[in-house]
Amino acid sequence: MNYLEDYYSKYNEESRLLSRHGQVEYLTTMKYITESLEGVPDPRILEVGAGTGRYSVTLAKQGYRVTAVELVAHNLEMLRSKLDGAEPIETLQGNALDLSRFADGTFDLTMLLGPMYHLYDRADKLKALSEAIRVTRPGGRILVAYCMNEPTIIEYVFKGGNLGEVTEQNMLTRDWHCISEPKDLFELIRTEEIASLDAEFPVEREKLVATDGATNYMRDVIDAMDDYVFSKWMEYHFIICERQDIIGASHHTLDILRKPDARE
Repeated sequence: MNYLEDYYSKYNEESRLLSRHGQVEYLTTMKYITESLEGVPDPRILEVGAGTGRYSVTLAKQGYRVTAVELVAHNLEMLRSKLDGAEPIETLQGNALDLSRFADGTFDLTMLLGPMYHLYDRADKLKALSEAIRVTRPGGRILVAYCMNEPTIIEYVFKGGNLGEVTEQNMLTRDWHCISEPKDLFELIRTEEIASLDAEFPVEREKLVATDGATNYMRDVIDAMDDYVFSKWMEYHFIICERQDIIGASHHTLDILRKPDARE
C-alpha cells in the first residue's frame, strides 16, 4: 500500500467537509460548480479524484450526469456506498494522469478537486491538467483545487512550533517554500506557480478563488458559531473570496479555467 492509500484508508475526509469550518470550502466550491453549469443544457460532469463522493454524489443526486474517477479503492468503496442506484453516475477507478478511456471534448465540466494535492513534480501536474483540458469540450470549464504554501508556513512551522524539525529535515527552500515528497502526502503551491501551469495551455482563467480564506486560521471560532453568525461569516467570505490580495493565504484555492471555443 502506498502513502496515499494508507492515509485515505484511515483519514475521514468526509468529516472534515461536514464540519462547520469544512463547510466553508464545500459551500464555496459548490457555489462555483453551480455557476460553471449555468446555461449548459443537460451537462456532463467529470470529477477526477472524486474521493468519497462529497461533490460527485451530491451532483448526481441533483440529477446531473456525473462520471466519478477515483484512484484509492477505499474512497471509491465509500463513494459507491452512498448511491442507491437511481443516480445518473458512473464510478470508475483511475488515475488523473491517464484519462485515455475518455474521448476528447466529452465533458462540459471537468473537476480536479484533489489530484493536485498529491502530484509532486511539474511534469505530473502538467499531465493531469492536460488530460483534464483534453476531455473538456470547447467552451467548457475546468475546476482545479490546490493546497497553498503560506498557511503551512504560518500554522505548522511557526504557530505549531515546528521550525526546528522542518529546518533539520531540509523541508524548506531559501524563499520559504515547503519541499514535499510522497511521504508528506500534500504538495503545496503558490499563486505564481498555478499561473505558470495555466500558461502552458490554451485556456483562459476566469477566476482564482480562496475556497476557505481565513476560515482555517480560526477553526474553533467557526465551529462554535451559531447558524446566524455562520451565515454572516459565509456572507463575508463570499464577498472577499475572489480578492487576489488574500488568495495565497487561503489553505485551499480553486482555479476556474475555460477552454475556448474554436470559433473564438
